[in-house]
Amino acid sequence: MTIAPEQASWFSETFSLLSENVEQAILGKRHVIELVLATAVTGGHVLLEDFPGTGKTALARSIAQTVTGTSARIQFTPDLLPGDVTGITVYDQKEGEFEFHAGPVFANIVLADEINRASPKTQSALLEVMEEGTVTVDGVSRAVGSPFLVLATQNPIEQGGTYRLPEAQLDRFMIKTSIGYPDDAATMRILQAAPEPQKKLAPLVGTDTLLTMGEIARSVYVNPLISDYIMRIVDATRRASEVRLGVSVRGALALSRLVMTWAAKNGRTFVTPDDVRELAVVALAHRLVLEPEAEFDGVTAIAVIGQILLDVDPPRENGTA
Repeated sequence: MTIAPEQASWFSETFSLLSENVEQAILGKRHVIELVLATAVTGGHVLLEDFPGTGKTALARSIAQTVTGTSARIQFTPDLLPGDVTGITVYDQKEGEFEFHAGPVFANIVLADEINRASPKTQSALLEVMEEGTVTVDGVSRAVGSPFLVLATQNPIEQGGTYRLPEAQLDRFMIKTSIGYPDDAATMRILQAAPEPQKKLAPLVGTDTLLTMGEIARSVYVNPLISDYIMRIVDATRRASEVRLGVSVRGALALSRLVMTWAAKNGRTFVTPDDVRELAVVALAHRLVLEPEAEFDGVTAIAVIGQILLDVDPPRENGTA
């Protein structure tokens, strides 16, 4: 069932209000804010990779403040243990039974700060919860709630004391993007406001509103030609000579779901090829594993996706029914 124009209009207006609220804390980065919010509405997870001091943590905190719900922050360090993330079972001597102490991952919005500073064993503690929305400790599975968003930040791998995220974990992030440094105008506004303490943003919507927006997004019409276009892009990543491991089925599904939310964000009831082209890099590039020779020659995953978008012809129809 396709959404009504009125629903698309409400979605677009609400999405714009959320973006404007977050932009009070992250000046001049509207596009990145919209990408993160779209991923949250879609039910995915976000990986922010950038240099220190660009506002990664502030962006995550601002989104948590904008959406009324539970939030938690996990500072990943080399000595962090999996139980510090998921929680542990402790024996209660008074009651004579084991009691589960929930970890910080049991929240609607979880900020995993500097995720690549923790050991691979601790990083893997997020694999199940990011895919299934549940945590299994001592053989018992527990749901973390809905909606559930992991907003992870990491410094570039060249930074000291970091561990590369495994491919299986990268594949569970719906998008990977970066904030970048602000432009001159935004920098001036930041400097002029520097003496003031960072204000807390007013909450605008509850978690139920995010769930409603997600339901609307899932009803956006996707023309079979658009699905075929996504399939051909994904297939091209697997056949590219520079690529050792192409985009998975999970990646194709992530892009397909994300473009539906993006169309609703723009007030449309249908997806267009432009939606796919706009989101292909952030949704697919981090899933590629390049051949060592290609990396040595300076080829990047972003460049590979960009070339594929030039080579794969989009459908001639604009996505309408």
